[in-house]
Amino acid sequence: MTSIQQAASSPRSAPSAGDHGSLRIEDVRDGVRLMTIDRPTRRNALDHATYVALANAIEQADNDPTVRVIVLTGADGNFTSGNDIDDFRRTPQPEPRGGTLLFGALLDARKPVIAAVEGYAVGIGVTMLLHCDLAFAGDGARFRLPFTSLGLSPEGASTYLLPRLAGDKRAAELLLLGEIFGAGAAAEAGLINRVVDQGAALNEALDRATGLTALPAGSIEATKALLRKHRHTAVRDALTDEYTVFAERLVSDDAKAAFGRFTAKA
Repeated sequence: MTSIQQAASSPRSAPSAGDHGSLRIEDVRDGVRLMTIDRPTRRNALDHATYVALANAIEQADNDPTVRVIVLTGADGNFTSGNDIDDFRRTPQPEPRGGTLLFGALLDARKPVIAAVEGYAVGIGVTMLLHCDLAFAGDGARFRLPFTSLGLSPEGASTYLLPRLAGDKRAAELLLLGEIFGAGAAAEAGLINRVVDQGAALNEALDRATGLTALPAGSIEATKALLRKHRHTAVRDALTDEYTVFAERLVSDDAKAAFGRFTAKA
């Protein structure tokens, strides 16, 4: 059984609305569940516990008949700065990895998932947008896919999905060079739907979520299923392939050296 399949079949407790340590869960509008990554001192970097909490929350919301739309955001002006490097350096790593759990939950979600991005969206903060149905970003948002500079390789099925959104050359530029790009470039690459004023991304996402709740639930879920049906197997295969290479790169000398340099700067 692959790690992606394990993630889909692993039983996990279902969190209710409230404070779950590094994740806040709120029913902010009728039928709209807001999940806020809340590790502001780390720019909302994701450690294993946060990955598990977020994956659990998405899975639970998807099975909750009172929830129609899921909205993801980050606390204190940042979406997420990606993986917590200190957490990555700890061994042995739990299996399946937290990112695998999160991508499995997003891939299998039947209900619409909307992202509201402000500030930094780095690494998985970018690749998870590929699995959201809608995404909005404030004009001050900054995006980066720094896998190669960390001695790693891409994840989140980004090597499959990003070329289909942005084109082969642009996807290669973003994934190979790992340079910072702004919200306008993110929109051009198809990572987000629209750029809004800085600080307005969450309100835009909530307004769109409210609009979706006014439409027939069965029609929304059927349309999402059709949009994703023919790529589902390919995305799952890409997640598995990328996970295998990522795990190898994670213990490479390149990654160890890069993590050491990162920690020294922190």
